[in-house]
Amino acid sequence: MNDYTLYALITFVLSILFSMGGAGSGVALIPVLNFLGIDFTVAKAVGLFAGASTTITSSVMNIKRKAVEYAFVLPIASMMLIFAPLGAYSSSFIDEEIVKFFFMLMLFYSASMMMFGKKKALFHAKSKIVLFVVGAVVGFLAGLLGVGGGNILIPLLALLGFEPKKVAVAVSFVVPFSALGSFFTYASYIELDWVLLGIVAFAAIAGGYIGNYLMHFKLEQKQIKKLMALILYGLALKLLWHFIF
Repeated sequence: MNDYTLYALITFVLSILFSMGGAGSGVALIPVLNFLGIDFTVAKAVGLFAGASTTITSSVMNIKRKAVEYAFVLPIASMMLIFAPLGAYSSSFIDEEIVKFFFMLMLFYSASMMMFGKKKALFHAKSKIVLFVVGAVVGFLAGLLGVGGGNILIPLLALLGFEPKKVAVAVSFVVPFSALGSFFTYASYIELDWVLLGIVAFAAIAGGYIGNYLMHFKLEQKQIKKLMALILYGLALKLLWHFIF
């Protein structure tokens, strides 16, 4: 089995599983690719491209169905489109080990929200200023860490008291454009393997399609999310081992 086949197979399997749980696979794909020998920054760019490829379709469909509430989406989207590329560019000036450390913390955060996250809101924020601030902060972190931002944005907006359905549509609208903005920023200063990008994107789209199809067979979402959380915990612990030893 050559490297491209292995990368495609891993992407395909992760995309099926994570799409069944209603999430993007980039957060797991990036550390896996890095563990397999791909440069961490390149792995982030590949993960962003794969994530954008799989989520842009749902974004377009929500626009066609007129499901997007623009008054809610635009403050978040505008800030993420500005700050995600800034975060990605800032990554070139920050020591890679520091970025990896924050990526590890984000894995623990994402896994914990999947495993233990509760839907009860801690606040009931209604101001648009909150949406601008959330978009800016999440956008910068997403660009810095090389993720679309949905895994950070969804639980944060839920904790702030925003309606889950509205949040889901907003995230599906924002993430692909945020991811592409970050990807092109990374592409401007690193050397990319375009064959790898194409293969991984194709595998992610195929896996995402199958995962979305399987979602309709009344599979136990809680069990799928627990499995996803265990994978993320495993990846986070492997990174922690790297820092300790």
